Amino acid sequence: MVRSPAHCAQQLLKEMASKKKIGFKCRIAVVLLLLLGSIAALVAVAVIQDIWSVKEYGLEYGIVIDSGSSRSTVYLYEWPGEKENETGIVTETISCRVPGAGISDTVVDAQKNSETWKAFQDCMKTITKIIPAEKHKTTPLFLGATAGMRMLHQEDEQRSDEIMTSLTSYLRSLPFHFQKASIITGQEEGLYGWVSVNYLMGNFLEKNLWNAYIQPEGAKTVGSMDLGGASTQIAFAVQDDLKGPDYLHVKLYGYPYNVYTHSFLCYGKNEIEKRVLDKIIQLGKSPENIPNPCYPEGFNITMKASKIYDTPCTNRPNNYQPDQDFFMVGLPDSDKCQSIVESQFDFNTCSSAQCSFNGVEQPPVTGEFMAYAGFYFTARALLLNGTSDIEQFNSTIAEFCHKPWTVLKEERPWISSKFLKTYCYSAHYVFTLLTKGYKFDNETWKNIHFEKEIKDTSIGWSLGYMLSMSNMIPSDVKYITPMANPVFAGLIFLFSALTIVTFIIVSIILIRTCY
Repeated sequence: MVRSPAHCAQQLLKEMASKKKIGFKCRIAVVLLLLLGSIAALVAVAVIQDIWSVKEYGLEYGIVIDSGSSRSTVYLYEWPGEKENETGIVTETISCRVPGAGISDTVVDAQKNSETWKAFQDCMKTITKIIPAEKHKTTPLFLGATAGMRMLHQEDEQRSDEIMTSLTSYLRSLPFHFQKASIITGQEEGLYGWVSVNYLMGNFLEKNLWNAYIQPEGAKTVGSMDLGGASTQIAFAVQDDLKGPDYLHVKLYGYPYNVYTHSFLCYGKNEIEKRVLDKIIQLGKSPENIPNPCYPEGFNITMKASKIYDTPCTNRPNNYQPDQDFFMVGLPDSDKCQSIVESQFDFNTCSSAQCSFNGVEQPPVTGEFMAYAGFYFTARALLLNGTSDIEQFNSTIAEFCHKPWTVLKEERPWISSKFLKTYCYSAHYVFTLLTKGYKFDNETWKNIHFEKEIKDTSIGWSLGYMLSMSNMIPSDVKYITPMANPVFAGLIFLFSALTIVTFIIVSIILIRTCY
């Protein structure tokens, strides 16, 4: 079939129009793909920079000064800036014990006061060298004074304020972020000790297979018992429905706890000793020869009246003379010593369902207990540190009290004579406090662990205090991104510009197709 020239021309025009239409569609498709690609690239860059970024937390530091009745100890703690449910993972870096007397005894002897201050400053110099210089200004510094200063504040508020003012002035001069110097309450001391014990035992957090911190499944907390020089504290978790002045609701690592805690001022080891000696003096007939049933045979000592009565915890006799001498002769009688110790407690007064002593309400003790500080050292003197049977503990006391002084020194060369002479009355005091006071019986006694440290860390309130205070300290976070900031900014600019240009081109093409 022969086609005319007109027909061929018409067919050629159709093919050209078809190709033009196809080419237009291709251009539109290419521009749209470029627009979508630019938008996708822009979103991808932003997402990668955010999701693939890594948080690098710098180490945070904190200083807590524990100023007890006998001495001060400076603790340096550190933790990663990242926190678990708003509570830092704190570890003890170093502790520096300040030789000399406690701060409550300052401004008494100028020479001793000077020696104590120098030792205090030496400890702070050591701490300063450990903390990186760039962290000095952000390292919080706290001082907590305990029972010694609580007693002094009751007895001589002006002198107490002078000591705290002097300490505050010195601590402010240090290159750290001074927070406060305060006399903490006995209840706080007990609570923070409980926190320290359970933190060190891993009862709040543990690491899972992915190295993340979680609350241990079925974890139970442990009770805490602290025996200091001027006071003693007990703290343990109880049911949520128990309420009263000695119950504190706290939240750690996102989990709530109801903790019973009570502190007995004047029932620390040193203060009870003075009250026992006062009772022994009252029972004696002559200050020149006083039989002491709590001292071992062969031990004699002369002491000044001021060593016994220079405290608000012991009532002074009417004829009190600070320089009067009392000569005490060791005449061991374990039963009599026990009777004198028990006379320092009131086990009869109680207006609640159950009391410990002196009319203080206390729920029944439950679970495991960690007994540290003076409790540990007393048990160690009896060679019973760790766990023991209640009858074994009691019988060992009588055996210890009746051993001659020379035998005790030979068997326990690591204990200085200054402390060794005190452990007969101290053992009776610990046993009486735990059994008749806190009501531990044959079964619950087995749950008491007499320990000095947990995981090579000394037990005390200061670690728990630092854990609580770390909630208020902001984290020092550094973000490590997969792309440097200039590269990230350049890519964002490039793909943003490309998106805008392609959008304009598409808009122009679409407008032209309408005309």
